Amino acid sequence: MLTFPRTIALVGATPRLSPVVADTTAQLRSGEAGKISKRIGKIQRRFPQVLVQVVMHRFPEEHPFPMHAFWLFNAGAFAGEGKRGKNNFALMIAIDPYRKEAAIVPGYGLEPLLKEEALYHLLEMSGPAFQSRKWELGLEVLLDGLEQLLDTVSVTEEEGVATGGDY
Repeated sequence: MLTFPRTIALVGATPRLSPVVADTTAQLRSGEAGKISKRIGKIQRRFPQVLVQVVMHRFPEEHPFPMHAFWLFNAGAFAGEGKRGKNNFALMIAIDPYRKEAAIVPGYGLEPLLKEEALYHLLEMSGPAFQSRKWELGLEVLLDGLEQLLDTVSVTEEEGVATGGDY
């Protein structure tokens, strides 16, 4: 069974990452990270509990990509040390341009709301742009879909319940 401590033993230290958009691969052209950060800022203003982190990083080939995404999300503590478990509303988008793989990892607070099928759909929508190495376009498509998905599952103060629907 894969656990966080076991994963740390396998992959080692966490890379140094910039907040919001971290590109350790230097794939984003000048200005693209800023545009993506602004788009994420718009989402976070609409949904203040949600914290979005984009990571473009080259992960070692010897371990499966989903394991790396799981490890980095937990090691990165993007929501902050005080927001763990059901209070973790962070969402990480991990992209490895060399492995040609991407993942969306929601925090435990978002997992019941964001169904795995919907997250796969967001990756499928952005896939053609990512395959063409158009990172900004792919992330725009993904973030637009994420914002729509968050709209469908957001909790209204009047109702006190999450709205739903298949994405």
